[in-house]
Amino acid sequence: MGKLRYDSTVPPIVVDDTELAHLKVVMGTKLRRQECFMMTWHPPGGDPGRTCSAWIHPAIPLQFYFDGETIPQVTPSHIAELMERVNATGDLVLHLD
Repeated sequence: MGKLRYDSTVPPIVVDDTELAHLKVVMGTKLRRQECFMMTWHPPGGDPGRTCSAWIHPAIPLQFYFDGETIPQVTPSHIAELMERVNATGDLVLHLD
C-alpha cells in the first residue's frame, strides 16, 4: 500500500500501489494543464458515511509514495475512465478498500 500526501499538514491517504500509479498519471495530467479539481474519498476504517474532500491545485504540494520497489504499470482504459469521470463531474472520487 502506497501513500498519497497532499499538503504536508494532513496525514497521507493510504492507496493500493496500482491505483496510486493510475492516480499519479491522472492527477499529473490535470495539474500539468493547470486544471484544478476536487478529490473525494472515504477514509478506511472510519464511519461508512464519512467523506473527506480536498481541492487539488497546482500550487499545493503533492507526493506519491509507492510501497513496492517499482511503480506498477497502468492500464490505459482505467486512466481513460478516471479522466472521463473527473472531467464530467469535477470530482475525482477514490474508492479505497
